[in-house]
Amino acid sequence: MTVEHVDFVSFLTQDIPRARRFYSEILGLEIESEGEDDMEFRAGQMTLDIFNPASQGQPFAPSLGGMALRVPDVDAARVELEAKGVEFDGETRETSVCRMAFFHDPDGNLLMLHRRFDVE
Repeated sequence: MTVEHVDFVSFLTQDIPRARRFYSEILGLEIESEGEDDMEFRAGQMTLDIFNPASQGQPFAPSLGGMALRVPDVDAARVELEAKGVEFDGETRETSVCRMAFFHDPDGNLLMLHRRFDVE
């Protein structure tokens, strides 16, 4: 089997209009499609699918696994999001391979600003 790339990732929401505002207006992701109980956003080469599980009779639970958003400058992106009211979980972290800052969407799904050191 050959995996070409990750095609889409799904997060759950309890409020589609709130998720729409956060992902499009706060994070700046382009809306690919929009329905009553689900939305898709373009995130680089990947699609982020957001849907309300209640529409399928399923319970809501935020994603604990999270999604890393590659940005050119973690510190600058953090300042931009903080100015828009996003609260971060602690200080920006640095490892031997990357710099990252963690935050959550309004439904509690884990997100991070991320930049690997070896990316040109």
